[in-house]
Amino acid sequence: MAEKKEAQKLIANNKKAYHDYFIEETYEAGVALHGTEVKSMRLGKCSIKESFIRIENGEVFVYGMHVSPYEKGNIFNKDPMRVKKLLMHRYEINKLAGKIAEKGYTLVPLQVYFREGKVKVEIGLAKGKKLYDKRESIAKKDQRRELEREFKERNS
Repeated sequence: MAEKKEAQKLIANNKKAYHDYFIEETYEAGVALHGTEVKSMRLGKCSIKESFIRIENGEVFVYGMHVSPYEKGNIFNKDPMRVKKLLMHRYEINKLAGKIAEKGYTLVPLQVYFREGKVKVEIGLAKGKKLYDKRESIAKKDQRRELEREFKERNS
């Protein structure tokens, strides 16, 4: 049976996470939202640049995820910076809690997107980069960009 390609509409991306951390594993989690927050996200008004994830009492929460208030939402709008609960399976939460207990690991939201009409967050199990690691990744990126530029010049 042929698998359907799942349509994803990207809402927010956290490019800084790939610069600051080594992403070792990724997980997908749903987000518990209110109606006006979902409407705002449909308009693409979400930011996860400064956000982080914590596990408290066996539940996963995202802090610092900014969802702009919906213009037509009036009294139903919630605080844009409120803590949002992430929906994951118990075994995934337990696995992540065990990994985070190790030194140097943290959870970072990588991207927010719609899948089948539901808001999902891609979570990365990350280990922080040192300054020299960041310099190294910048140097590799510059080298790759230079090679692509030379290749383009030769083939045009």
